[in-house]
Amino acid sequence: MNREPSAAPSTALNVALLQFNPVVGDLAGNARQIVDQARLAYAKGARLVVTPEMALCGYPPEDLLLRPAFMQACDAQVAHVAQALADLPDLHLVLGHPVQGPGDDVRTRSWSVPRRLNAASLLQGGVVRATYAKRELPNYQVFDERRYFVSGREAGLGPVVVDVLGWRVGLLVCEDAWFDEPALAAQSLGAQALVVINASPFHAGKRGEREARMGDRARNLGLPLVYAHLTGGQDEVVFDGASFAVDAHGAVAARAASFADETLQVTLLPGGAVQGAVAQPLSDEAEIWAALVCGVRDYVGKNGFPGAIIGLSGGIDSALVLAIAVDALGADKVRTVMMPSPYTADISWIDARDMADRLGVRHDEIAIAPEFEAFKTSLAPLFEGRAEDTTEENIQARIRGTLLMALSNKFGAIVLTTGNKSEMATGYCTLYGDMAGGFAVIKDLAKTLVYRLARWRNTQAAASGQLEPIPERIITRPPSAELRPDQTDQDSLPEYEVLDAILERYMELDQSIDEIVAAGFAQADVDKVTRLIKINEYKRRQAPVGIRITHRAFGRDWRYPITSRFRA
Repeated sequence: MNREPSAAPSTALNVALLQFNPVVGDLAGNARQIVDQARLAYAKGARLVVTPEMALCGYPPEDLLLRPAFMQACDAQVAHVAQALADLPDLHLVLGHPVQGPGDDVRTRSWSVPRRLNAASLLQGGVVRATYAKRELPNYQVFDERRYFVSGREAGLGPVVVDVLGWRVGLLVCEDAWFDEPALAAQSLGAQALVVINASPFHAGKRGEREARMGDRARNLGLPLVYAHLTGGQDEVVFDGASFAVDAHGAVAARAASFADETLQVTLLPGGAVQGAVAQPLSDEAEIWAALVCGVRDYVGKNGFPGAIIGLSGGIDSALVLAIAVDALGADKVRTVMMPSPYTADISWIDARDMADRLGVRHDEIAIAPEFEAFKTSLAPLFEGRAEDTTEENIQARIRGTLLMALSNKFGAIVLTTGNKSEMATGYCTLYGDMAGGFAVIKDLAKTLVYRLARWRNTQAAASGQLEPIPERIITRPPSAELRPDQTDQDSLPEYEVLDAILERYMELDQSIDEIVAAGFAQADVDKVTRLIKINEYKRRQAPVGIRITHRAFGRDWRYPITSRFRA
């Protein structure tokens, strides 16, 4: 496939990367956004406009792709977008969308034999001029693309290089750009620049990884590369935007803001140079905070909930969830409920009230002692002769869950649960109690990260002259579920610094028990934590979805059997 390099283009090419937040399944709404933003970009001089991957239907559409009606509707909207821009004959739009594979009849196709393609089509002059099919289909972490798509390679479709006002532009879709072959194939057809459309779910550190890999790709080929990326939240994944362009030497020459809808204007110059605005990247804590805020805002907003309800305990986890929720939704859409039991410390009441006042949210208090006593009285004949234990602790948690869900049912607001990743891992949570709710905001935050983010958020407030949202005592006091007298988390768990380090090695890095012990951790701690992870799988299967911020979260990333005797 070797080909003589094309002559260098003689003029600049103005490119616009449409970084926006589609809604999965809202085909008409997404199409309208694409058309409107493409027209605005054209008015500012762009002649090549690029959407993210699957921008037309939102990502990931999952089993919607198996429905013939969905695929037919996608095809119709592609044609609509092309016609809606037909009056701009020199506008070239690269559109991300799903499409039926060659020879695939959507009316008779068996769902078990996927012939769909993850496509990037060039629309110009009212028609689809060319369609490129993604060649590298990821099937790891949150991805399951081989369930839905066939590779362009498998479908017998080759690389696509299109002419855009004197430039030869090679099209790639997301994962393609992480492998050598797709880009080399485009270069062999004379590509002078690469356009990569993407829907790359966020995890901490992902932006830097993307830019480094795309920089290597551009430098090795000697071609400039532009990268259009989604923003927004979709169930448990979020997309961070930060679309960018690198020059032929691999240097980042333009970057959009993270977690923001923005059209990034980029100019490709003859010789491989690139011009554009460069937004500053966020700090690690700011990036994670933005991901959590985005996830809450879009889950609540896209699903039509009028607001959120949080059980506010006076502890660090519910405090952090409240701060995130207020930043995401506004204080007027957040309500807190304190539900003290006989074991709730006075300072918990005080600190919960204090934080609710600081953030300006409605705060109610419902003592659960009468309900707790009623349960114990009803069960006393059956429990006769048995001492109180975790059964009574869990009853308290389940009373609280029932009250929160009653408020949710009555007023329509969604209950945000407050359990963190350390608790989810070890089962330090109660089914139908503190796990009851619709969305698990900090489900993927280890306890140590919870503290780190709380301090970061307070520091940001203080730096801007605002009152710190989280009272200092909530951060400094020992964590406790307050379900029995003088209880602390460390009564039954290792210190969180130890627990979280073992969790990361075992769950995120797939290290064995022996490897973790060899790294210096006590055998007893490793055995305890890993045993708890295994025996609590049944709980996690019943937990609400939550926001993914690490490269491996409980949920789509983690698919272990509940019934298993493997113990290494």
